[in-house]
Formats: sequence, C-alpha cells, structure tokens
Amino acid sequence: MLLRALTFTLCQTCTHALTAFPLQETRPILQKPAMLKYEEKQRLLDSDQQSEATSIDLEDVTAATSDLIFNRTLEHPTSNFDTMVHLLKGNIGTGILAMPDAFRNAGWAVGLFGTLFMGVVCTHCMHMLVGCSHELCRRTQKQSLSFSEVVEQAFSTGPEAIQKYAKLAKTLINIFLCITQLGFCCVYFVFVAANIHDVIKHYFFDMSVHWYLLLLLLPMVLLNWVKSLKYLTPSSLFASIVTCSGLVITFFYMFQGLPKIASIKAVSTWSQVPLYFGTAIYAFEGIGVILPLENNMKTPQDFGGWLGVLNTGMIIVAALYTGVGFFGYLKYGDEAVKGSVTLLLPPDELLAQSVRLMMALAIFLSYPLQFYVPFNILWPTVEKHFHTEKNRDIAEYLLRTLLVFITFIFAIAIPNLGAVISLVGAFSSSALALIFPPLIEIVTFWPEGLGKNRWVLCKDLLIILFGFVGFLFGSYVSLLNILYPEQQM
Repeated sequence: MLLRALTFTLCQTCTHALTAFPLQETRPILQKPAMLKYEEKQRLLDSDQQSEATSIDLEDVTAATSDLIFNRTLEHPTSNFDTMVHLLKGNIGTGILAMPDAFRNAGWAVGLFGTLFMGVVCTHCMHMLVGCSHELCRRTQKQSLSFSEVVEQAFSTGPEAIQKYAKLAKTLINIFLCITQLGFCCVYFVFVAANIHDVIKHYFFDMSVHWYLLLLLLPMVLLNWVKSLKYLTPSSLFASIVTCSGLVITFFYMFQGLPKIASIKAVSTWSQVPLYFGTAIYAFEGIGVILPLENNMKTPQDFGGWLGVLNTGMIIVAALYTGVGFFGYLKYGDEAVKGSVTLLLPPDELLAQSVRLMMALAIFLSYPLQFYVPFNILWPTVEKHFHTEKNRDIAEYLLRTLLVFITFIFAIAIPNLGAVISLVGAFSSSALALIFPPLIEIVTFWPEGLGKNRWVLCKDLLIILFGFVGFLFGSYVSLLNILYPEQQM
C-alpha cells in the first residue's frame, strides 16, 4: 500500500511538471541553437562556394592571360636556337674587343671581379624587365610590350601621383634607346672600317679610313632593308661562327708568352675607373634587344628560368668578356689603350690579319640587330602619315636608308673609338641597363609586391644608385677623353 501511494504521488508530480512546461514550448528552446548552427553552416557553405567560384574565375583570367603571353600570334616566330644566336650577337660586339682597355683602366683585380659582378647585375635587370613586361601584359590583356610600352604601362597603372608622367617616361626611354642603339651602330661602322683599313694598308696601299666608311655605306643600307628578325638568323648565325673563330685565334695569340701577373696593375687610379665602368657596361649591350627577342619567340616561357635562354646566353657572354679582358691586359699591358684587341695582334702574320677581317665581317653582319630597335621605335610615327601599302613600303625603305646614313655621318666624326665606346656605355647603356629596369619594377609592384620588409625596394634602390654614379662619372670622364685625347692616360 505504501509503495502504491509513493508511485501515485510521483506520477502526479511529473504530470504537473509537464503541464507547467508544455512540450510544444520546450522544442523551440531546445532547437534554436541547432537551427542557428545549421543556418551558420549554410551561410559558410554558400560563402565558400562563392569564394571558390571567384577563385576559379581569377584562375581562369590568369590562365587566359598566360596563354595570351606564351601563345602569341606571330608571323615569323623565332625558335630557342634563333633567340640564343641573336642574344649572343646582341651582346658580343665591339665591346668584348675593348675589354683589355677596360681592364687597363681598372686594374686586373677590379676588372676581374667587377666584370663578373656587372654581368650578374645586368642579367638580373634583364630578368626584371621581362618579369615586369609579363605582369603588365596581364594587367592590360596584351600579348607583348616593348621597352617603352612597359615603362608607360608601369606608370599608367602605378601610384596615382606619377600616372601623369607615363607619356614622358615612354618618350625618355625611346630617346635613350635610340641614342644607345644608334651609338652602337656608329661604333660598328668605325670598327669595320678601321680593321679593313689596317689590313689593306699593310698589304696593299694606304687610303683614308673615311673612304672605307663610304664604301661600306651601300652594303650596309642593303643589309638593313631586311625587315624580319627571322630572316636575319642566317647572317647572325654566320656572324656568331665567325666571331667565335676570331676569338679562338685571338686567345691563341694572347696566350703566347704571357708575362707574370705582377707586370700589370691590380688596381688602377680612381680617375680611370669611370672609363672602365663605361666600357664594361657598354660591353653588356643587349638590354635594348631583350624584349624584342622575347616578344618574337615561339616559346617565350623558355626565355627565363635558371637554365633558360637568357641565363645560358649571359653566362657565356660574361665568361668571354672576363677572359678577353683579363688575358688581353695581361698580354699587352698599357698597349691595350686601343679600342679593339684585334688592333694589337701581330701585323706581319696572315692569321692575325685574318682575325681582323673576320671580326670586321661579324660586326658588319651584327649591325642590323642593333638597328632593329631604333627603327621600330621611329617607324610607327612615320607610318601613320602614309595610307597606301605601296607608299608605306617606299617610306619604310627611305627611313631605313636615312637612319643608316645618319650613323655613317656620326661615324666619320668619331675621333677615338675607345673613348666613344666608353661614352655610349656610361651615358645611355647605364641608364637603360641599370637605372630604368629597377625603377620600372618599383613602380609596377608598388607598394604590396616589394617583398618582406621592402627588401626588393632596397635592392632596386642600390642598383639605381650604382647606375647613376656610373652614369655621371663615366659620362664626364669619357667626354673629357674625347675632347682632350692627348691627355689620355
């Protein structure tokens, strides 16, 4: 009986409790946190799907732009081999033959390590230029950009304060490119004429070098009527083979009877170092042709990278520069004052004379590659004034002829080959190779893309400072050397 009474009492208590807190009212209280979690999860899933879709869209845009850059539509694309040949010829010109004179102005120790260091810096600046070109192509949805277009787009899409200077920056780059490349062409003219003059004088008769310049004018005009880099590959290849053969014979003479290293200076005077800088930076003369070469490649993705066309070519170039400069100075010492090591070879030996003719032929065939850049800068301005295809063709040939004639006129006025090489290098090559590429990188990636703690900014500013100091002192000393050649040390 007692047990039944307790059970009845417990049941009544439970009934009152359920009546006081109905089940219909407790469900919302119990289910509300669960509903919140479900809704929150659904919102997160929707957000993830939207982010994923956006990410996919961005990846599609990036991939499409990369396809645009790496699968360009070109009429006459160049292969990796073609590009390597043009790259070597674009960098190995009269500058490499002037390297013994550069080492004489610096001393063998400064020249040795300075040339290798300058090679690394110049190659890095070339990579900078190509990298900025690709980034700006992605932003503007273009297949390729020229050097001047790169700097224009960098300023146009850069910080708001400098966007108004985009056109000015483009014009400035074009001016420096024209000065640099046409300066190379002038030196090429003088080099070819001087070497032919020396050979003819030794074996036959003496005639003013100006007549040789005049005789070279017509063949140079006809050679520069070739319009496509693709069609210049055979001549560049032949010029590369001839250059290599000439350098092998030059090394053969330089290695004979080498004196002890103590016979030459390890460090030269401070007044001569700017001349070294100008000649050395002139020797790395390929910055102007880097983007035209990369833009014309069938597989531009092979241009960069650790083992790409650019690094492979520049390692060869830097090694040759250093070797010719060091052994040329060790062999000839202070006699290396002439602007080309070929002028120091024994004049009575037929093999030595053949080197002069070989290098003259190679430089003659390399002229169109340097000429290609200024022509392509000036031609669009001229082309828009002619509306028929026939008139445009005539105007193009006339412009090509006029530019060759201008370099011919300036070549006649060059009094000192070595000093002019140094001036062209210090004034224009240093600006294009060492000042503008890091400046373009800063503007292109400002402010987020400059690395942790802005290390990219610091690195670029140091390169700009190095190039600017060389620009000022090298130009000043080289100009004095041209105006007062009798005071040359």
